[in-house]
Amino acid sequence: MLWLSIFLIILIIVCLIGIYYVIAFNTLNDLKTKIHEAEVIIDEALRTKYDTLMRLSNHIRTHMDSNKNYFREYEKLNNTNMTNFDMDRKLNEGYTLILKMIDDLKLNDNEEINKEIEQIKGLDEKLTAAKNYYNKNTSEENAIVRKFPTNIIAKIHGFKVKLFFDGKDMDDEIIDDFKM
Repeated sequence: MLWLSIFLIILIIVCLIGIYYVIAFNTLNDLKTKIHEAEVIIDEALRTKYDTLMRLSNHIRTHMDSNKNYFREYEKLNNTNMTNFDMDRKLNEGYTLILKMIDDLKLNDNEEINKEIEQIKGLDEKLTAAKNYYNKNTSEENAIVRKFPTNIIAKIHGFKVKLFFDGKDMDDEIIDDFKM
């Protein structure tokens, strides 16, 4: 009778550990899926923003007197191997240049250009939402990956601490993370 009681207690403990393991693993997988979904949205929005900026640069070139190509650096971005964060920064730089040129060339009333500008504004909103969603879920996943005993489950399945969208690691010794 004593052996049966011990066996039942051990069985209950093993079942509870198994249930915890499954819950923790499923939580990690759910967060991984959410992060991947955000990455897909960010990738798509950045590609669309790039294409829109190239169309805008072509519109602007038709109104310029000189043949100088101010957008050469940005045209080569699609052939460059860089992170989404770096691409986002470069596209924002290009967008700022385009806005300045639109203002300098007094193209603010051009309907085609305004349509493209509105599309970029919509893409920027989409990017902001996707980056926030990515960072929120990355933060949750990182918290789970660092905590005991879920860190053991994460290590078994290859989950590691991820960087936030901006490439910053909040746990390192670098104090300049928020400088631009």
